[in-house]
Amino acid sequence: MERSRNQPTFLDNVISELGGRRTAKFFAKCDKYIPWDELAKPLKDMYSNNTSKGGASNWPVIMMVKCIMLQKWFNLSDPMLEEMLLDRLSFRRFVGLSMDDNTPDETTFVRFRKRLREHRHDRTLFEKTLEILSTRGVILAEGTCVDATIVEAPRGRKRADGSNTRDAEAGFTKKNGRSYHGYKAHIATDTNGMVKDYRFSSARHHDSKFIDELIENETQSVWADSAYMSAEREERLGEKGVLAGIVHRRKRGQAELNELRQIINRIISRVRAVVEHPFAWMKNAGYGKVRYRGLERNRLDFAMHAVAYNFKRSFSLHKARA
Repeated sequence: MERSRNQPTFLDNVISELGGRRTAKFFAKCDKYIPWDELAKPLKDMYSNNTSKGGASNWPVIMMVKCIMLQKWFNLSDPMLEEMLLDRLSFRRFVGLSMDDNTPDETTFVRFRKRLREHRHDRTLFEKTLEILSTRGVILAEGTCVDATIVEAPRGRKRADGSNTRDAEAGFTKKNGRSYHGYKAHIATDTNGMVKDYRFSSARHHDSKFIDELIENETQSVWADSAYMSAEREERLGEKGVLAGIVHRRKRGQAELNELRQIINRIISRVRAVVEHPFAWMKNAGYGKVRYRGLERNRLDFAMHAVAYNFKRSFSLHKARA
């Protein structure tokens, strides 16, 4: 059972016009374009406590989903989010808290994420987001762009007993001669840069590890950089009638690519450039390194970044179509 919230007071109504205009405008756009009830409904199976027998009531699922989105949009840790909800009137109004309501604390956010992981609702939230955006014509069915990025994790330090504090589920990889430790996020986007699917793995896996899963249902075209080059893959795509827009690199012993191939590569690079937009947005929003230890925690965190990105990106697409 969800705990009830107090009705807005006279003071709430008086201060409703206060706060930053840009933030208020953004929150108004969120409430206009995001059907929070629909988004939160599939998550309500996480709660089964019986308050009639003394169990504590839960914070509303919609409120918790909004809190997670705030964290991703504004790069907030759990303590920072708690502080913002205590301090910022616009944040309180957005999540549905009146001036008289208690405020969820940082442990509330930790418990909510734990429930999401236990029920695999990272995937539920992501797929519900796609469903909502697809019905609005925001997700295009005109090709798939694929890419991967490294999300670094601390390398750890040695303890006195010889063990290491390093995250055992993260892995090492090399890129451009530099060694990295962490995870890899693999995504498929449409040609508008909307994330259609994702995988999250240890960094030890090659970029191309999940491409065949990510493009399994594509019927028109696939766009990717040279890390995904494979004669066998291009042949399979050709047999399905799917255009293989994959950048070619020089083969061993080959002096250089011919002029036609270079032109084709440039065209492919221009099309596939949109797949870098989600990663660029996430890194600008503070997602250059993982916040948590362990694959499952970080998979959930990446999925929530993807949901937050998709909704924010959709606002721009709605505006462009208006």
